[in-house]
Amino acid sequence: MKRTKKFLINGSILTITNIIMRSIGMVFGIYVSNKIGSEAVGTFDLVMSVYMLAITIATSGLNIACISIVSEQFAKKDFLNGLTAVKTCITFAILLGLSSSIILFLFSDFIIKNWLNNIISSIPLYLIALGLPFIAISSVLNGYFVAVRKAYKGAISQFFEITIKIICTIIFFNFFSLKNVENICICLILADVISEIASCLLWIILYKIDKSKLWQRTKNKISFTKKIIKITVPVFITSCLRSGLSTFKKFIIPIKLVAYGFPYTIALSEYGKIIGMAFPIIMIPNMCISSFSNLLVPEFASLLANGNKKRIINICNKLFKITSFFSITLIIIFMHYSNEISLTLFHNLECSNYIRILSPLILFMCLDNIADNILKGLDKQFEVMLYNVIDLIITIIILYFLIPFIGIGGIIIALYVSEIFNFSASYLELYKKVFKNF
Repeated sequence: MKRTKKFLINGSILTITNIIMRSIGMVFGIYVSNKIGSEAVGTFDLVMSVYMLAITIATSGLNIACISIVSEQFAKKDFLNGLTAVKTCITFAILLGLSSSIILFLFSDFIIKNWLNNIISSIPLYLIALGLPFIAISSVLNGYFVAVRKAYKGAISQFFEITIKIICTIIFFNFFSLKNVENICICLILADVISEIASCLLWIILYKIDKSKLWQRTKNKISFTKKIIKITVPVFITSCLRSGLSTFKKFIIPIKLVAYGFPYTIALSEYGKIIGMAFPIIMIPNMCISSFSNLLVPEFASLLANGNKKRIINICNKLFKITSFFSITLIIIFMHYSNEISLTLFHNLECSNYIRILSPLILFMCLDNIADNILKGLDKQFEVMLYNVIDLIITIIILYFLIPFIGIGGIIIALYVSEIFNFSASYLELYKKVFKNF
């Protein structure tokens, strides 16, 4: 009972923290968008896609490896070997973080020249490279606290990080000129890197305090190198593939808009309006249900283990009905009040048409979110990952061939095809697993 209570408390903390952090991030993102304009939003979004790819290389699988091994060792009360696993994971994190930094340093000029059309210098990418080892270490220590069921410490670190980030951003915005796109990117990246380093230092302090309270004696000291490699390599490969395709997908949009006839700065501006401003607004309903839908994974895993097939079918039906009603209601609101939403959030009507056009995607996004998490709970993680990769490939092909002929219409079509395919594939997989076989 005590274990169940602890699980529910930690789950609640993670859920509430996720909702609060996403809400703060959304509000902060709107503030930044209003300060810097659509062209800078587009440029920064592309820089961030490189950032995300670099983080993927630096961290992939280490968080999962740490959670898995530490949970196993602590369940046996073998605290010393659990801490040894953390130490080994941190060593891997430093190596991967430094490797990712070196790769980014070496290819920064190529990325700026070929992917960003020299609109900024390599300085923002150099700043990103400095923060990668710290991000990798934070990922491992986050995994440790998840494993020992102390989610509140992760919440403390996240709040600390975003507070530092917001404060630094506001200070830099007042200190640097925002007339230059490069200055804007430097301000935002520097604030992010400082917050990541500060967060990492806090993680280390929290870990040291927690570590000092443990009884560190064991009969046999174990080496976890092979086990960590076994866990991380498959995750690393699949994560890098997905992140690489996602990054390529983002960069292809402004490049193909130029092929359509837009000047590069206008292409970045339109990209910023759609992907950096309107689309995040459309993502809000999906963001709201994400924290709750993640809880479906252990719930359905438990139902599957107990062979409770009838309950699985009943819950699936209820979830899809409730989600559909929720989504359709919000679609109507978003479409009807798109002008008011754009004026309230961005102080102009530039994004209102995009919000109206993209609103129907809310239904497919939310249903896909629910379907994906149910499938993960039913041990269909590989299928979910496979459909995501196929979706990225299809989207890239559509963007590559359609944008040069129909411009922004190609982006809209690609977004619709992507979301409809993702949901359809997940639902068909769920139908085969649940409704047909059960």
